[in-house]
Amino acid sequence: MDLFDYTLEQNNNFKPLAEKMRPQNLSEFFGQEHLLAPGKVLRRLIENDHLTNMILQGPPSSGKTSLATIISKMTNAHFIRLNGVNLGIADIRDAIKNAKDNLKLYNQRTVLFIDEIHAMKSNVQEALLPPSEDGTFTLIGATTESVMHDIIPPLVSRCKIYNFKPLEHDNHKQIIRLALQNEERGLANKFEITEDALSYLVDITNGDVRNSLIALENAAYSLHGGNVIELQHIQEAVEQRINGMNQTDFYDIVSAFCKSLRGSDSDAAVYWMARLLYSGVDPIYIARRMVVHATEDVGMANPTALQMALAAKQAAEFVGMPECRMALAQAAIFICESPKSNSVYKAINAALETVKNTKPFDVPDHLRDGTKTYINPVDFPDKRQPLLPPELINHQFYKPQNSGVEAKIYNRYHSKDT
Repeated sequence: MDLFDYTLEQNNNFKPLAEKMRPQNLSEFFGQEHLLAPGKVLRRLIENDHLTNMILQGPPSSGKTSLATIISKMTNAHFIRLNGVNLGIADIRDAIKNAKDNLKLYNQRTVLFIDEIHAMKSNVQEALLPPSEDGTFTLIGATTESVMHDIIPPLVSRCKIYNFKPLEHDNHKQIIRLALQNEERGLANKFEITEDALSYLVDITNGDVRNSLIALENAAYSLHGGNVIELQHIQEAVEQRINGMNQTDFYDIVSAFCKSLRGSDSDAAVYWMARLLYSGVDPIYIARRMVVHATEDVGMANPTALQMALAAKQAAEFVGMPECRMALAQAAIFICESPKSNSVYKAINAALETVKNTKPFDVPDHLRDGTKTYINPVDFPDKRQPLLPPELINHQFYKPQNSGVEAKIYNRYHSKDT
């Protein structure tokens, strides 16, 4: 660090409030008591400066980067900070060389912190394997995404995973109050906030401290007169609820939406759909999922469900958001309220399984193209010819269920057996 870097580091005037209020030590760190309360393993490792490879996983602004910053101040190791968004193999090689030089020349360990580690390509992640395993450096990764989905298994196996939880409301409020009161890094008691404004700010930012501090700073310095931040000031500073969605959340919410369609719960389906739409998920994707469920879970019990789902997809393509939300909701409710049957799903799967596990049987002579022995059942309803290969003549792939429209087919099938 040269003189200019030092000056930049010490100058807080132009830093956002959220950055200035980053905790400087463990006593200033709020939340994650399950990991960092006195006596917990992670806290002891940090205090004893005996760090091991780890990945900090959790929602945005839950304290992962702040904890890494605290570690950098507490450890005697050389601390390297990188970001996975723009990281290449050359950067990893430089870090490895730096770490080896520190060990060889100064007998000093190195801690390599990689923020957004999930953004690294798999081959770049692979470059971390040897040095993190042989002790060249201690790796600390931070991610908002699923460790299992976005980080290669060999790297996960070399690290202890610490799961961060969303910040509790009480801790969130304490941080905001400290930001208002802190003389050196905060707003130095120049402003006050009403209790309803504070509660609203904590609620609408959904545990995201960074966003709440940004909103607090905007509200404070946009006051027309006085120094009291009231509810209306926070509402103006935060116009939209912070309901971000990472990749893990996306898959979980899609799963909940699909299971709600299958479970015939219209309220749940509409809620999970709203979560997806609010977070910016492509409405065409939602429509595609409903097309699948219209055949997989409703099927022959109400064949109109497929038409409804396809119409919703067409509406989404034709009018787009926000108007297409109504067509999507209509299709979701229609699927939920329809009787259910998965006989079509089972039929095609059973047929595919048979094709997979048996030889390709010959087409019977009377079904071949250009045959002279085929009897049209429309013209001769009393003369039925077998339509399956002789080897499969007793196979029944489609088994109708006694549900909705399909009940008529069910009764017809069962009347043959009596």
